[in-house]
Amino acid sequence: MLNLEDIKLAVIGLGYVGLPLAVEFGKHRSVVGFDINQPRINALKAGHDSTLEVSDEELTQATQLGYSANLDELAACNVFIVTVPTPINEHNQPDLTPLIKASESIGKVLKQGDIVIYESTVYPGATEEDCVPVLEEISGLKYNVDFFAGYSPERINPGDKEHRVTTIKKVTSGSTPEIAELVDALYKQIIVAGTHKASSIRVAEAAKVIENTQRDLNIALINELAIIFNKMGIDTEAVLQAAGTKWNFLPFRPGLVGGHCIGVDPYYLTHKAQSIGYNPEIILAGRRLNDGMGAYVVSQLIKAMLKRRIHVDGARVLLMGLTFKENCPDLRNTKVVDIVRELADYNIAVDVYDPWVNSAEAEHEYGLKPVAEPAIDAYDGIILAVAHSEFRALGAANIRKHGKANHVLYDLKYLLRADESDLRL
Repeated sequence: MLNLEDIKLAVIGLGYVGLPLAVEFGKHRSVVGFDINQPRINALKAGHDSTLEVSDEELTQATQLGYSANLDELAACNVFIVTVPTPINEHNQPDLTPLIKASESIGKVLKQGDIVIYESTVYPGATEEDCVPVLEEISGLKYNVDFFAGYSPERINPGDKEHRVTTIKKVTSGSTPEIAELVDALYKQIIVAGTHKASSIRVAEAAKVIENTQRDLNIALINELAIIFNKMGIDTEAVLQAAGTKWNFLPFRPGLVGGHCIGVDPYYLTHKAQSIGYNPEIILAGRRLNDGMGAYVVSQLIKAMLKRRIHVDGARVLLMGLTFKENCPDLRNTKVVDIVRELADYNIAVDVYDPWVNSAEAEHEYGLKPVAEPAIDAYDGIILAVAHSEFRALGAANIRKHGKANHVLYDLKYLLRADESDLRL
């Protein structure tokens, strides 16, 4: 079995999860950072991370990290950490394609004694039931005889500069007790917050997938409460502030639930549950409610416009924010696009403005062309959809300059005082 000092590490997938991990390891040991996206490799070699998760200065500190899109450069490695995306398809079913393709690539260079550690979020059993057979087939090696596996779920929070990869406690696991010890020791080299060694790979997989399922359900509850309070004419934020004075009240807020984790992970768990004959009613109910919030927001806006006698057909709306969360450029699974599509059904023209977004990426992913600057005195409705610092700094008066004399300002994120907007979620 490998010793800690013998490990030659590779990180497969250099996105929001893989790059920060590779950079931290690259400060302590030799690492090959691998990604099939050659432009991404070129940008990292030039010293810049377009996701903004790692600063240019931090990249220079990882003196033992190299970047490559050439599979041959993985041949000398003996431990592979897989950090590729695990999205869902249009039917909300798990899409393991990136994970399977990564496993196929590793299988081509896998050798006797090697270890493959997965960090991608999956349902319990996916590592050993879906990925390991691919490794075996491509390599011709036998699991837990010739090679081994581990699972250590990622806990990256895009845009969060306080909770970083090294300061978040890491769950680890391995396919044998000895491999579990080695995997745990490897991560302890960089994780200052410490590690938690799970009893099995399946336990570690399950732990990860319920983290975001729990948050999804909590937000669904608050979204449902917001709908109820809106019907009663009660300000939801005021209610939450009052309830929050109790020491054990959880500080969740209503809103759109997108991104690569909270809006996706529950579907991995429900898929697995249904495959073993159980229909997870509560989890799916929460998902349905959260997935319907875009339509709810638009229905509220339309009602408010009609009350002000604003003609809906052919109206113009300014949508401020496109990313799935504040102060980061991440567009993955953003639910703001649900608002855009719903408004289009009413024949409403939408201008999207987001200073954090790469316009080419927005057009490629969603067919949207964000405006460089929103027009003045031009919009019948304005929706504050993402709580970017830039929007908070503008204040209500500067935001309302973009609206016509008669317009509706809808604050989804409580960026403004209650008396400064016309609608709040």
